[in-house]
Amino acid sequence: MSVADGRDGGAIRSLGFGVTMSVRMGFFLHTSLCERGKPVRSWGRGLDAAGVVGRRLRADYGQAARFLVRTDPAGYAAVRVLAPAESQPHLLASFAFASYTDDVCDTGTLAERERRFNQWTGLVRAGLDTGRAEHPLLRAFLHTSAVSGLPRRWVESYLAGAQLDLAFAGFVNESDYQAYVDQNTWPFLMLITGLAQPEGGDEQFERSCRLLADGCQRTDFLADLAEDLRGGNLYLPTDDLERHGVTRGDLEQGRDTPGVRALISATADTAHATLRMASRIVDEVAERHRPLVSCVLGLHHLRLQAIARMGTGVTRGPVRNQAVACLRLLVQERRRTSECRGRG
Repeated sequence: MSVADGRDGGAIRSLGFGVTMSVRMGFFLHTSLCERGKPVRSWGRGLDAAGVVGRRLRADYGQAARFLVRTDPAGYAAVRVLAPAESQPHLLASFAFASYTDDVCDTGTLAERERRFNQWTGLVRAGLDTGRAEHPLLRAFLHTSAVSGLPRRWVESYLAGAQLDLAFAGFVNESDYQAYVDQNTWPFLMLITGLAQPEGGDEQFERSCRLLADGCQRTDFLADLAEDLRGGNLYLPTDDLERHGVTRGDLEQGRDTPGVRALISATADTAHATLRMASRIVDEVAERHRPLVSCVLGLHHLRLQAIARMGTGVTRGPVRNQAVACLRLLVQERRRTSECRGRG
């Protein structure tokens, strides 16, 4: 694969939509989650509101949107339904850039992934230096980062973290996991949430984003446990396994033991607690951004509820949210969006 090619893949799902919702669900959200007489604004009007002008640049943003329609259709739909029109193109451009970067690292031998990643990061850094790029997703992201004042340090931090993740060897303890969040998940999230505040926000906002990254990542590691184990990766600290008397073989074999049940429950409880602390971020963003941020938190809590229902089943198969509960949450946040626009 050339880095000039897009592909469907497994980006870090920090926004929390891609693990459990289908293309059909995403299409339904996009077309149906609107109150009567208050449809989602057209894409062209959103580009106008965002100040995206010029045929090629508008086409670049369209490419970013189509990339997410393929790779995370419900995430795309939630942005289109819940985010303010002037923010939608920029959110999608940053999300597409971060997800594409993650996809570059996702398949093949270590040597192949390193080669692709080095090629891609060379293009990214050249684009950051010059403001020019040949890749449409990168061009859209460069424009978004420039007009939004997104600090370059978050881009560099994410690239550095993604490079470290190429040769992931597992976590020994909680400190290793927290370092992963610092180096990889937090920068990924800042590329998106940093657009909700001028120049990425102040230190308080960054720390709130850090809490959100932690809670979302721990949730996603639990939700993806079976798939990751099949791929040869374990994203739970071995110290946690030992504390509960669990071996990696117990997880790989999908054994239903008291230790495995306690491990899953304790990890989910920690994720719930972190997400509750992270909820302060809703009050730290402008009112027009609150429905989408609140939705991200709510979807992760729903995912943790699904994990609690499955128990040790998370070692044997994918975690699926209840579609009705997700739709109910999105309808609720859509109403909040309409109220915000009504006051605006």
